[in-house]
Amino acid sequence: MKRLTDYAHTLRASYLGYITQAIVNNLAPLLFLTFARDYALSLKRITLITTLNFAVQLLVDLLSAKVIDRIGYRVSIVAAHVFAAAGLCGMAVLPDLLPSAYAGLLASVVLYAVGGGIIEVLISPIVEACPTERKAAAMSLLHSFYCWGHVGVVLLSTAFFAAFGTARWRVLALLFALVPALNAVYFTRVPIYSITPDGAPAPLDRLLRQKVFWLLMLLMVCAGASEQAMSQWASTFAESALGVSKAAGDLAGPCAFALLMGTARALYGRFSDRIPLRRMMLGSAVLCVACYLIAVFAGSPALALLGCALCGFSVGIFWPGTFSIAAVSLPGAGTAMYALMALAGDVGCSGGPTVVGFVAGACGDSLRAGLLAALVFPAVIALGMTRLRPAKDIR
Repeated sequence: MKRLTDYAHTLRASYLGYITQAIVNNLAPLLFLTFARDYALSLKRITLITTLNFAVQLLVDLLSAKVIDRIGYRVSIVAAHVFAAAGLCGMAVLPDLLPSAYAGLLASVVLYAVGGGIIEVLISPIVEACPTERKAAAMSLLHSFYCWGHVGVVLLSTAFFAAFGTARWRVLALLFALVPALNAVYFTRVPIYSITPDGAPAPLDRLLRQKVFWLLMLLMVCAGASEQAMSQWASTFAESALGVSKAAGDLAGPCAFALLMGTARALYGRFSDRIPLRRMMLGSAVLCVACYLIAVFAGSPALALLGCALCGFSVGIFWPGTFSIAAVSLPGAGTAMYALMALAGDVGCSGGPTVVGFVAGACGDSLRAGLLAALVFPAVIALGMTRLRPAKDIR
């Protein structure tokens, strides 16, 4: 098969990579109550599925800082998609093959989380290295495809379950596995550029000595936590706490959340030259706090679901915006910076839903209490943005 030379193919493969990431992170949460019924799992054991997913991604992020540059971007990103496909296939078959269905689920999570972790580390620097103009806009557009993937997962899952029933969720997992499998082949053909074309990346110890790096790490933790605390629990919150049907809850909760998150990223990609990134981040953090409060304290299910959905718009800029700030503030940092920031983000992605789950469990399985605890994360982002030193590109 002939190699492709246009970097537009690199961008398309990267967009599909983030769609793969969306499948990895958001398919299982739509099945939480199905897993609970089929395998007699408690809320705490269900929580561990999300915790393990992001904990493994976190470990992969940590190892990637040293390993990926030696292996090479192409081999690493292809392997990531193979792991993701294997994990999704495993979710469909391993629970019925192993003596413990729960162990089968967790083994599958480990497989696709390895793929998700590598994808998270590599896709951003791959796109950053492409010869594009308006880097912040390109980064925001890239991350919007995670949201479109999330929307696709919810819509396709809802349509599949309406047509064939939730009992056939294993077939759905196998169908979704085709996305990373095919994209693995695509990534063997596209051009991949170096993130540090003018020389070796800055030494890691120099990066670790900079105060702005640690502030950005804190922002990444809170970005991941703000996003996933709501995203991972929106379906269950809508169905169990608000009393709406699964289909309506999935569409009005996680689907609307992802749609508005993608809209925020696409809009910023379109108007980034007019909207200062620092101001956008600060305003979004304030809005996010308000959305969590609406979801928790609203007197009607419709208003609570509106809060969940608007939360998606408010968190949209957090993750790509922090990456863009880092690229401007820490030029020449190389793969290590992206790996460590992805590590911080995955700490938040794991910690946010875990905080919600454990606080909810401690309060009599009250997801309202769990979501109330999670509003601390956007509050920290708002405070952090006031401490960030303004720069020309992030004013």
